[in-house]
Amino acid sequence: MDLYPVFLRLNGREVLVVGGGNVAAAKVDALLAAGGRVTVVAPRIAKELRRPGVRIEEREFSPADLDGKWFAVAAGPPEVNRAVARAAESRPVFVNAVDDTDSASAYLGGVLRKGGVTAAISTGGRSPALAGLLREALEALIPDDIESWAQVAQELRAHWKADAVPLRLRRPLLLRALNALYREAA
Repeated sequence: MDLYPVFLRLNGREVLVVGGGNVAAAKVDALLAAGGRVTVVAPRIAKELRRPGVRIEEREFSPADLDGKWFAVAAGPPEVNRAVARAAESRPVFVNAVDDTDSASAYLGGVLRKGGVTAAISTGGRSPALAGLLREALEALIPDDIESWAQVAQELRAHWKADAVPLRLRRPLLLRALNALYREAA
């Protein structure tokens, strides 16, 4: 089955992280950066997780922890990740179960952020290492001045929308504009 790729706007939305170790801490960074209101639940919590913006519940996971959450990351032992996934099935919550594709309804990929552009590569949970390698290769291909590309694209989009330029024409127009940008820089 194909996955539906999506970027989530978590700003101000409740997010649950189940697990209190280094893997959970690594996931929390991105969740906070996306504006998520993060709650961490685990019997033991690493000091890296005890920081502003993170609500700590030092105890075992309970299915009720998912109530009111938009997204969950299960970063605990496999049996805990499976319990989180089972509890999420009866709620409208997607779960990323770290290193447990069978328990996940959402897979995180290799993420590249450069100059206001974000790209993500997924292998559907089959090989996170391959996704990471592909992300590194893509990073080497994307120019350092990608921010100027994004700025040009944003400005042109506003004009095209105002002028009702059809979507099918916008990509070739953008390519011409970016080529002109490089001619000016040379």
